[in-house]
Formats: sequence, C-alpha cells, structure tokens
Amino acid sequence: MLAFVEHRYPSLWPWIQLMRLDRPIGSMLLMWPTLWALWIAADGTPSLKNIVIFVLGVFVMRAAGCVINDFADRDFDGSVERTRQRPLATGALSAKQALGLFVGLLFIALILVLFLNRFTFWLAFGGLGLAILYPFTKRFTNLPQVVLGAAFSWAIPMAFGAETASVPPIAWLLFIINLLWTVAYDTEYAMCDREDDLKIGIKSTAILFGDLDKVIIGILQGLVLAGLVLVGLRLGFGLPWYLGLLGALALFSHQQWRIRYRERWPCFHAFLNNHWVGACVFVGLFLQYL
Repeated sequence: MLAFVEHRYPSLWPWIQLMRLDRPIGSMLLMWPTLWALWIAADGTPSLKNIVIFVLGVFVMRAAGCVINDFADRDFDGSVERTRQRPLATGALSAKQALGLFVGLLFIALILVLFLNRFTFWLAFGGLGLAILYPFTKRFTNLPQVVLGAAFSWAIPMAFGAETASVPPIAWLLFIINLLWTVAYDTEYAMCDREDDLKIGIKSTAILFGDLDKVIIGILQGLVLAGLVLVGLRLGFGLPWYLGLLGALALFSHQQWRIRYRERWPCFHAFLNNHWVGACVFVGLFLQYL
C-alpha cells in the first residue's frame, strides 16, 4: 500500500516519512504495553471502545512525536548517516509545514481523548508534555531515553484510568517496567548513531554508558523480566504468562548476541527485535485471561 502511494502520489511521501508511517516499529513498541495495561486493568475484557481509541491514539501520538522530534533535530539530522534523508533534513518539507502537521495530529488526539472519561482526559496532558519535551532533552542530558521511556509508558496509567477511573499500584509497576525496557531498546537504537552523535554534540545513554553499554542493557532487560514476574505473582498468573516471559528472555538473549560487536546495523536489528518481545508478553497475557 505505501509503495503504491510513493509511486502514485510522490508529493505525499515526505509527509508519510515525517510521521514514520513507513516505519511502524515505534508504533508497535508503544502499542504492546498499552494493550498489556488495557487487558490487566479490565481483567482480560477491555471495552471495544477503549481498544479502538487507544490503538488509534498510539498511531496518532507516535506520528506526532516523530514530527516534533524531526523538527527539533532538523539542523542535526543531515549530519547523521541514518537520518540524513529525512524530509526536514533534505528540505522536502519546511519547519512550518512540520509544525502545522504536529498541531493537526494533536487535534486528532484531542478528539480521541474526548471520548474517554474526565480523569483520563486530564492524564493525557502529562503524555503530551513528555512527547514535546523528549526531543529537546538530547541537548542537555545524557538520559533522553529516560524521558522517552516515560513518554512511551504514559499510556499505561491512561489505560487504567479509562477502564477503572484510577491508577492503582500495579499500573505504576507496569509504568516502571516499560520505562526500563524503553531505555534498554532505545540505547540499542542510539548505539547505531553513537559516532555521529559524538561529532555533533547529541547526548544519549549509549554515549553515557560507554563500554558498559551491553552490560547495562542486559541488566535493564533482567529488571524488566523480574518486574514482569512480579506482576504475574501479584496477579496470580499461571503458565501462559510465564511462557510469554520465557519467549521474551530468549529474544533478549538474541539481542545481546546481535549487539556483541556494537556494529551499526546489528544494533538496529536488535532494536527492531523488541517488537517481538512486546508481542510475546501480550500473547502470554491474552492466553492467561482466556
């Protein structure tokens, strides 16, 4: 479908690239923990309305996040091998056009949250603030991945708010777990650009961790699995849940093998592999509630 659009309507292609609709991995990494939260909040039976709103919201807010990220990085992306062909870096779109698109996407997101309860409506502003803040944190802290983790995890308390009008402790446990997971996989992502980022002054956990990057990623992955085991114990989950976690463990092990030489593209493929980690956990959760 996207290949058809690129060929038939080339003027639309830069807009699709700016929203990363051609690269849905970020949307999937945002969607899986959102679905975890919806299923747990609703004891396995989330409302169809909330499923539709949150899935649409994931894609809209991820697109908005990519647009504001490229706006913030428009003067840097041309100096990074992996990003030099992005629309703002090449001049295919202007900064003014990007801001217009960003506002339009936020308007769509606003319409979606208006269908949720008031408690969740006000929670949504926290996620908006984090999404706007993240791209600019790369200028002044080596921990932008932590801010990204908070932004990518904010849908978890929102999902609980939508289903229960409250945010219980288990929701914040899932929030912390997902934050740690995001730092782990986005560090793998940042390892791809480490040399370029050092030249242009962009900060990241890949730079902060240095030679300890693989070890710290492994520790974070271990904490994620330990946290998910704790979730299972607190909720009285059985075999399906733990089989899902076993699959996640195997995938994390595969990622460690991928990043062993810190090469650009193997690190990128390790990052992409996290989609299947989220899917494994969700399948285990879904089967647990059957």
